[in-house]
Amino acid sequence: MPSDLLAAGPAERHLLVAGTFSDRVRGTADWDVPAPVDGWTARDVVRHLVEWFPGFLAMGSDATLPTGPPVDDDPVAAWQVHADGVQAVLDDPASADKLFSNQHTGTLPLRDAVDRFYTSDVFMHTWDLARATGQEETLDPAFCQELLTGMEPIEDMMRGSGQYGPRVAVADDAPVQEQMLGFIGRDPGWRA
Repeated sequence: MPSDLLAAGPAERHLLVAGTFSDRVRGTADWDVPAPVDGWTARDVVRHLVEWFPGFLAMGSDATLPTGPPVDDDPVAAWQVHADGVQAVLDDPASADKLFSNQHTGTLPLRDAVDRFYTSDVFMHTWDLARATGQEETLDPAFCQELLTGMEPIEDMMRGSGQYGPRVAVADDAPVQEQMLGFIGRDPGWRA
């Protein structure tokens, strides 16, 4: 039986993934605890998602996102304004006909670009925030497998982008979540 994430379209998948991340954001008591990304804190996980995507979106489309308070002032509100803005783009009937195009991705439907490059990033960073803050960190295994299967053929390109650290070795029979985390450069055994 496929997972809800695999069966969902881009708007519904973002709603589910961002909803889980939102739960971890609201459950964070200390924003200054270290996170599994070297040099990052829990606040930096939110900062990354809130700050990189608006520029990426603007590079390839005319879609714009609302600006919330700075992450340093209120990470919960900053995230919520951002996530609601992304959801509004995905839910807008006009988005169905819009394209996203830039030199790095080529041209694809806007909703697919958000799904492929952003929603999957939120999904993976959910583990970072959960692990940093001691919250539930289990990710949907079928979606972990889907992402891992899609990333493995383009590993050299991904590593060359500088956005992914070196692969962390995990056991061949490790759960798929650990395999995906190791692939993107996370140590599944990381502790603060």
